[in-house]
Order: sequence, then C-alpha cells, then structure tokens
Amino acid sequence: MSTPTLVTGDLCDAHKGDHDGSFRVLPPSFQNYGKRVRFAGVVSTVKCFEDNSFVKAALEEPGHGRVLVVDGGSSFRRALVGGNIAAAAAKNGWAGLVIDGCVRDSAELIKCDVGIRAIGLIPMPTERRNQGQRDIALHIHGVWILPGEWLVADEDGIVVMPKPE
Repeated sequence: MSTPTLVTGDLCDAHKGDHDGSFRVLPPSFQNYGKRVRFAGVVSTVKCFEDNSFVKAALEEPGHGRVLVVDGGSSFRRALVGGNIAAAAAKNGWAGLVIDGCVRDSAELIKCDVGIRAIGLIPMPTERRNQGQRDIALHIHGVWILPGEWLVADEDGIVVMPKPE
C-alpha cells in the first residue's frame, strides 16, 4: 500500500467517544525517517533490547504490506535499523516500521520506499546475540499493540485499531 486513504485525524474524530480501548493513539514520541510519510497495514511485532537480530530476520521476509512494530525498550544507546535493513524492508514489501528505539543512516533511510518512525537517531549499531521475541503483544508508551491489528501512520500521528475501516 503506497498511500493510505485513512487519515489519523479523521479516524480520531470517528472514535473520540470510544471507551472500550480497541482504538488507540500512540503518543507523539516518534519522528519520521523514511520516504513514506503515510503508511498503513497489518501489525507484526518484535520485542528486543539493543539486539536487532529478530528485526533483521523479520524484514528479510516478505512483508505483504505489513507494518513491523518494534519494542526496543526506548533505548537511545543502539540503532535497531539502519540503511541496509531499511532497504531490505522496502524491497520485501513492508509498508512501514514503528520503532520504540533508535535508527541510524538517516540519509539512506529517507531514500527507502518504506515508512519509518523511531524515537531518535544514534550511529551505534547493535550487537547481534539472537535475542528477542516475535509476534507477541507489546506495551509501548502505555499503549497495547497486538499482532494482526491495523496500524495507520501519517503526518499527525499513529493509531492502532482491530481492523481497517
């Protein structure tokens, strides 16, 4: 999906009275680093800390328009995605990445046809120890994100809901 027609502001307007917790908004902690400013897709998840082994493995698989959400523990010490991994994500058909952690190679990331949101930049790479978990429920900045849900990101923010509208 290149440019989703869903707009986070419109979705929030439609769901502002919802109180069951199925529609959630991530806090404004994430910056845009990818070529795609708007992206949407089914969520796949990775949980890791300063080790991008599971991130790399996921993004080397066919993405089928999915969005990889990574709980990197909000670490500012290691970059979980750089230019090579982002290029693989774009090549393999991922719509976007949302990383509760840092990225690097910003000049390369902006050229990759994939959405990339992260909390910051750091040039230090990870040490791969093959540690992490895949396709589990994540709790990022007080917001639950579940595999199989739908994520929409645009210029105004990031929302998560059970299915596309």
